[in-house]
Amino acid sequence: MKVLIAIDSFKGSISSKEASKAISTGIKDVYPDAEIVMIPLADGGEGTVEALIEATGGQAVKKEVMGPLRERVAAVYGILGDGKTAVIEAAAACGLPLVPADKRDPSVTTTYGVGELLRDALEKGCREFVIGLGGSATNDGGVGMLQALGFRFLNDRHEEVGLGGKELKQIRKIDMSQVHPALKECTFNVACDVQNVLYGPMGAAYVFGPQKGAAPQMVKELDEGLEHFAQIVLKELQMDIHNRSGAGAAGGLGAAFAGFLKAQLQSGIQLVLETVQMEEKMKDADFVLTGEGKLDSQTSMGKAPLGVAQLAEKHHIPVIALAGGITEETAALNKLGITSYFSIMNAPMTLEEALDATVAFTNLHVTTSQLFRLIKAIKK
Repeated sequence: MKVLIAIDSFKGSISSKEASKAISTGIKDVYPDAEIVMIPLADGGEGTVEALIEATGGQAVKKEVMGPLRERVAAVYGILGDGKTAVIEAAAACGLPLVPADKRDPSVTTTYGVGELLRDALEKGCREFVIGLGGSATNDGGVGMLQALGFRFLNDRHEEVGLGGKELKQIRKIDMSQVHPALKECTFNVACDVQNVLYGPMGAAYVFGPQKGAAPQMVKELDEGLEHFAQIVLKELQMDIHNRSGAGAAGGLGAAFAGFLKAQLQSGIQLVLETVQMEEKMKDADFVLTGEGKLDSQTSMGKAPLGVAQLAEKHHIPVIALAGGITEETAALNKLGITSYFSIMNAPMTLEEALDATVAFTNLHVTTSQLFRLIKAIKK
C-alpha cells in the first residue's frame, strides 16, 4: 500500500512535519510495510518556508535584516533542494508579530528587510523565488524592499526618500541605475490569496491598514500615498501597478513584485503544490491524507486540504482529511474532492489542552491507526 500524507500545520499546535510523522506512525501500526510519502504542506502563509524546505530536501538560511521598525531582526528563509530556488516569507522580515501592539504604525513600518533577504539569496546564486506575502505590518507599497535592491525613489530635491508609508507622497522621480544586476535573470512566483487593488476603498490601506494600527485619518493619508506612488510609476515607467489583482496585498508589496520584479501573483496553495510537484508524487497512491487545524467554510475557499483533494480527485484517489475541529460547513468538502473527514478529538478537553503539541500528536496517531484498521478489515 502507498499512502501520501500532505497535511498543513495545526496553527498554534503542531507543525505539518510533526503531524505527518504522527499520521505515518498510525498507518505503520496497521500496515508495517506501507510505502509512505510525506510532503509537509502550507498554503503560502506562515510555515511555507519550513514546509518547502522539508519537502524538497532544502536548507534554512539565517540572516539578520532590518525589521519593520528599523531594528535588526533574525530572519530565516529557505533554499530548496535544487540549490537555485529561494523561498521567502515576507513576514519573516516585516511581519505584524514583530511589532508590539502599542507600536503598530504602518506610516513608519518598512519592507526593507524583505529586500535584504532577496539580495542575500541573489548573492548565494538563487534565480528562482517563491514568495509568501501574508501577515505584513507595512503599508509602504513595497518601496522599502525595492530600495534594498537598489531602486532609488527621489524627492523634489533629488534626495532619496525615507522609509515607511508616510514617505510615498514625497516621491517625484525613480532612478534605476543602481538596481541589482542579477534581478533581470530572476523569476518571482508570489503566493497571493487576496484580489485587492493598490489604493481606493478596496485597496491596501482601507482594507488592511486598521489591523496594522492605522486610525481613520492615517488610513486616508496612507491611501493617498499609495495613489501618488502609483501615479509616479505610471508617469515615469509607463507601468500600471494599481489595477492588478493582488496589488494591495501586504501593504502594496504585491504591486512592487508584480510591477518592478515582473512577478506572477497566484494562489498560495497552487504555487506550493507546483513547487513540491505534488501531482507527480501522488499518482500511484492508494490513499491521500490531508487536513489542518480546523476544517470549515474557509477550507473550501482555497486552503491547503482543498488543493490537495482536487489533485487527488483527478486521479481517482480517496482522500481522508483530519482536523482538530470540524463544523457544519465542512460537509461541503465531500463534493469538492474530500472522500471523508474526521475530527481527531477523542475526549472532552479545553482548547488549551487540545492545542498541546503532544496531545495533537497522540490524537493524530490514534485516529489514523483506527481508520486504517477499518480499511484493512474492509479490504479482507
